This record gives sequence, C-alpha cells and structure tokens, in this order.
Amino acid sequence: MSKPATQSATQARRSAIYLLDQVLGEGRLLPEVLASGALDKLPPEDRARAQRLATQTLRGLERADRLLKKHLRKKTPLMVHNALRLGTVELCQGAAAHGVVNSMVDIVSKHKRHSKLKGLVNAVLRKMADEGPAGWAELRVPRLPKWLRSPLAEAWGNEAMAAMDHAHFNGAPLDISAKPGVDMSDLIHLDGEALPTGSIRLASAGQVSALPGYDDGTWWVQDAAAALPAQLLNVQPGESVLDLCAAPGGKTMQMAAAGAKVTAVDISKGRMARVQENLNRTGLVASLIVGDALEQQGQYDAVLLDAPCSATGTIRRHPDLPYAKDGSEFGPLIELQAQMLAHAWTLVKPGGRLLFCTCSLLPDEGECQIEEALDMFPDMTVDRSALDRPGIDPTWITEEGGLRLRPDYWADRGGMDGFYMACLRKSA
Repeated sequence: MSKPATQSATQARRSAIYLLDQVLGEGRLLPEVLASGALDKLPPEDRARAQRLATQTLRGLERADRLLKKHLRKKTPLMVHNALRLGTVELCQGAAAHGVVNSMVDIVSKHKRHSKLKGLVNAVLRKMADEGPAGWAELRVPRLPKWLRSPLAEAWGNEAMAAMDHAHFNGAPLDISAKPGVDMSDLIHLDGEALPTGSIRLASAGQVSALPGYDDGTWWVQDAAAALPAQLLNVQPGESVLDLCAAPGGKTMQMAAAGAKVTAVDISKGRMARVQENLNRTGLVASLIVGDALEQQGQYDAVLLDAPCSATGTIRRHPDLPYAKDGSEFGPLIELQAQMLAHAWTLVKPGGRLLFCTCSLLPDEGECQIEEALDMFPDMTVDRSALDRPGIDPTWITEEGGLRLRPDYWADRGGMDGFYMACLRKSA
C-alpha cells in the first residue's frame, strides 16, 4: 500500500534537507552522497523529488538567504536553516503554502535537538508564503560564490559571467545521443528538439527509463556538449581506440556504435559497472579495464582523454559543486591533467590522433594545457579540420585550434555544459 501523498512529500523534503546538510555542512558532492545510499530506501518518485528539491534550493540559495535574513535575528542550526531555505524556494516557486509549511514544521518538530524551533519555522515560512514570491522576483539572478566567480569573470569577462549565471540558475534540459541510423521521431514528438550538432533535447522528459527506446537501448543520456569530443575524434570502423577516464560511458558508446574497437579505462570499479550496464542495455561492445590511466600501455589509432577536472562546466546540472568545493584542488588537478595528456600521447600510433577534453570553464584546464603540450611535443599538431562539423559555431574555435563551449551558448535553447576540447594529430 502506497503512503499518503502528504507523508510522501514530507519524506522527500526530509531527505532533501539531509542532502543540503551534506553539501553545505560536510562539503560533499551530491553524487557522492547518493552513491553512499542516502536515498536508497525511498521509492523512485520520492527519490527523484528529493534530488529535485535539493538542486532547486542550491540554485536559488542566494535568493533564499536574502529573503530569510529579514526574518531571522539569530543564527539558526544548519538543519533548520536548510529547512527554511527549502521551504522558501518551494513557496517562492509556487508550491502550496499549507503543504510546505506543515511539512517543514513536522520535520523540525521530530528532530531530537531542534524540535523547540518548530514555532520559528512555522512563523518564518508563513511570512514567506505571504511576502516571498514578490520579493523573490525582485532579486538578482544568483551568482556563483566569489572563489569561483572571480577567476571565471577574469577569464571570460563580466558580461559573459552574467550570462553564465543565468544559465546556471535555469538548470539543464535533458539531452540524449542515439545509435547511428536510429529514427528519433518518437522522442522529438515528446516535446523534443533536434540540436544542430546531432543530439536530441527533451524539455520535459519525465522519468527517463519510461521513454520510448530506453529499454531497447537505442539511445543514452548525454549532454550535447559532452557528445562532441567523440564526434571530433571521428573514429572509423575497425580502428583501435582507447577511452581514458571513460565513465559514465557515453563517449565509449558513441565510438563503439561507430564500429571502432574500443578499450575503455576508468579507475572506479563502481562507475565502470555502470558503463557495463549501459553497454548491455544498448547492445554495444567494448573492452573494459578498471585501472589507472597513467599505467596503460599499448598503441592505438585514436585516444580520447576526458581528463579529471574541476567540472566547473557542469554547474547547470550540478549546483552543489560551488558549495561543496573551494578551489583548493585546482592546482593538483591541473598537474594531473598535464601528466595524463603526456602519457596519453605515448599511446597514440604515428599518424594517429588524441582528443583531449575537460568539462571545465577554466582556461588552465583547457587552452593552457594544449598550448604547453604543443611546446613540449614537436610531433604534435592541432587538427583544425576536426572542427569542420555541423552545428559548430566558428566563434567557439579558439586561437590554438581547440573548441571552447560555455553554459551561456545556445541560451535560447537551454544552454550547454562548459567544455574544452582539442583534436591533436601525431606526425606519421
């Protein structure tokens, strides 16, 4: 027997508050918290709702805090403050006041340490129900925390940064990639759009696994920007290809679907299990290796290196990142990327090619890496012809011949992930 709707909604909200506590209090990324089983006991619909509520609250955190500041004289415990934040975001986005206020009061009243604050929660959220929506609309679009916004504004300028703030606040639609030759008309009819680069964008997808073609394995979820590296590498049937840092496997599936002999490597056993699941569902074949990219040997016609990075290009979909991180890991990541790029170059056959990419908005993790690699390896050139593909705007092409993508590109279509990529050719 299913739980009453009010009980189900309260459980989803309680779980969303826990997710916020972990991100804002413990500095944990949402995928890490979810992978630890935080929501496993919830039914699928409540699990999805809890994640949606947590991400919506993180996107609107600045606005929520500004509105709450007027009604809080003292600092509240994090759990209570996150309940108020979540309630404020829901109320300001049109949720029914009765349900939201009652849920939050119930959640706080049952907390062992903070139950005495249920009256505060009730009073503040009732005021928010009356005043919040009008005040919400008057506030500026939330900005990234200063530690991240400053270097990005320095790299791209204040106007571009403001546009990226809008893209982050709006979130991300769902993009999918399909096997070659698949008729995607059924999905386009589900409020979908064929993007210029070949992906399909679904504005209101609902439950992904229930969409036509999912069980048949004719497509997989993959942001349009993330689909471009494999397109630029343009593997051919029978080519030997190495996909380094391959999980979650979208690029592996693209290259396997093109007929290449793909070897996929990732250091995470759990993430590689997911890659195998996706391969099984789509009926595609690749050799999977759980291991360190820096320890791989051999010679390949093509290598794709999606290097570990700050992931600052994915904030549209992962608004937890600016709050769970502080930038202290940037230096080690940049050094690791350089090491991986240098090692990957040794695995490319003469005349072969390497596609280097990162889902980062920081030039140090993209343009600068390629500029330094070109100085280091005399047999390396940038293959600018790889960018001659449908949907690629010439203004996205960088001075050294790479491709720079940003969340504010395709703003009228819902944006894209921030990425940098370059196709490198080795002398024969």
